[in-house]
Amino acid sequence: MFHGRESEEKGNSSQKADDNSQNQLNDVQDFIFLNCHGLHLYALEDSQCYSTLKICILSKNFIIDMSPLKNCTQLIKLDLHSNQIRIVPDKPFWSAMKELKLLYLHDNSFVKLKNVCSLSACPNLIALTLYDCPVSLKKGYRHVIVNSLWSLKILDNFVISDEEIIENWELPERFKTLSKHLFCDITPVLVKGSNYEKELFQMNYVISKINRVVAHNSPVMILQRWIRGHLTRRMWKKNYLKLLQTKILSDKIRKVLKKDEEKAIVKQVEKSNEENEEKPSTPEDQPQQQLPCQVTSQATQTDHPQRRWSI
Repeated sequence: MFHGRESEEKGNSSQKADDNSQNQLNDVQDFIFLNCHGLHLYALEDSQCYSTLKICILSKNFIIDMSPLKNCTQLIKLDLHSNQIRIVPDKPFWSAMKELKLLYLHDNSFVKLKNVCSLSACPNLIALTLYDCPVSLKKGYRHVIVNSLWSLKILDNFVISDEEIIENWELPERFKTLSKHLFCDITPVLVKGSNYEKELFQMNYVISKINRVVAHNSPVMILQRWIRGHLTRRMWKKNYLKLLQTKILSDKIRKVLKKDEEKAIVKQVEKSNEENEEKPSTPEDQPQQQLPCQVTSQATQTDHPQRRWSI
């Protein structure tokens, strides 16, 4: 009896372990948010970097290598500021992250500007921070990065001006590079008890704030907005409305006339068919009828051949 109970207990424990493992697998599949802020991590393991991750916060640690994040291809926000990273991964690493929009890499140990330019393979990157890094002290650092990352809208808390994109274009002070009107604070703010929904809301708020600054402080965007407004106002003027009305009426009249013409053609075809049916046939068309006398004479000739000789 004792051994039997022991085996039953072992069976129950194995079933519980299997259930726990299945629950862990389900949790891994639904793992989209990771917050390891200030946990004194020295390295990342491949088992910790799930492919379903969308928001990853690994700030204020001692991480040196970020290559284990290569499997996280669904990331939309990655925060690695205040670490000890020296080398940025190559272009294949960033080209796989097609949904990444916010990337925080400030306060790290990046030195080579060519290495940082590999971020140009990230297709939808909007915001990037690299201040407080050795690479940010190099001459032409901002010019090189702005002209390498075409999708970028803001670099180091300053929106990219049209003066940096369009060569030899001098603008007023309001639209110049690093102007106070182009400042936009996008530094990450950590909230206690943060979860995926809160971080996603904060990320959308940052993106909307960037778009607002760009819309009001980019001459190209302002001109496009004025042109679109002018065209729409011109389109809805009275003269244009009259033209539209006449065009609509003419199209309707054409459709009605086409229908009437089709009806008239159908009626003509029906009338012609009826006339052909009612028209009497001509004598040429009718078969020739033999007269009764001819018939009798022939009949007499055939039936009574001896009468001819009797006369």
